[in-house]
Amino acid sequence: MKKDHFAHKSKSWDMSSKRVKNAKSIADGILKNIKLSKDMCLMDFGAGTGLLSYFVATYVDTIVAVDNSPSMLEVLRQKSDEIECHIEMIEADLSIDKIDREFDGIISSMTLHHLEDTTALLSSMYDMLKPNGFVALADLDSEDGTFHSDNEGVFHFGFDRDILRDIANAVGFRDITFETVSNISKPHSDFTIFLMTAKR
Repeated sequence: MKKDHFAHKSKSWDMSSKRVKNAKSIADGILKNIKLSKDMCLMDFGAGTGLLSYFVATYVDTIVAVDNSPSMLEVLRQKSDEIECHIEMIEADLSIDKIDREFDGIISSMTLHHLEDTTALLSSMYDMLKPNGFVALADLDSEDGTFHSDNEGVFHFGFDRDILRDIANAVGFRDITFETVSNISKPHSDFTIFLMTAKR
């Protein structure tokens, strides 16, 4: 049985005001850069307890929350009536599972660094997008490995924007842009969060 790295964190995940503030900053960045509409179906990749979905929901028709942590999705299920659009939940690991659907866009917050093969992941996302569909992916800029107190399940200490741009470009994405959308302060350091947007 695969390990749920977030089982012990899921109940208290939303209690962190830093996490809520970060999700809101990322959502604001998405809303500023992408024209969302009420007929759209988005995937929230690595949706967790639905923090990002919560802030984007009013602007779209449906969000499909995808996460490989059953405990996180259970917390989302319990509060799904607070999310102001249709919401579906799929327990899946995009590094091995294929979701046979097409989306208008894929949003994600702080999930890329948990997947080893970034090229395969972006390629899979590209394949799941409708023509002109978008990705809006937020994650850490390159860091020294101290962002997480425990790096189990962490494959990347953030990302170099130029390298990530090259990977997205090679997969086929166009109109790739980066913007700093958030800053997470920890006692030992500050960490910047980028939002990468791109079109199929």
